[in-house]
Amino acid sequence: MTQNVDVLISAAYTPAYAHPGDAGADLRAAEAFVLAPGDRATVPTGVSIAMPDGYVGFVVPRSGLAARHGITIVNSPGTVDAGYRGEIRVTILNTDSREPFSIAVGDRIAQLILMPVSRARFIPVETLPGSHRGEGGFGSTGHN
Repeated sequence: MTQNVDVLISAAYTPAYAHPGDAGADLRAAEAFVLAPGDRATVPTGVSIAMPDGYVGFVVPRSGLAARHGITIVNSPGTVDAGYRGEIRVTILNTDSREPFSIAVGDRIAQLILMPVSRARFIPVETLPGSHRGEGGFGSTGHN
């Protein structure tokens, strides 16, 4: 399913899918940065979008940057609400303890995934119905 999304570009690059069937469209840096080991920076993309109501954009890390350089997104996934019209900026973190990481203008720094959203109506209750898992939290399934 293809959804048209209005995109305002103040940089040289429009979000684009690298391959047919890709879920995430690449976001590129609109400014150059050097991240020292352990540093983070909020990188502008030069992209603002207008999604229809009922959609959300998730900004997620690029797996290649994470695997090869230890670059991730601090608040992953970053959430872009349908009503937001400002520039998409990506706060990235260099998790490598030894090597700085350079970002040039036009480098792919993250991916944007657009998805439909279901809205919930939250209803206060005295108790919740039971389930097989119950109140088990982190690690409660007993499997690695």
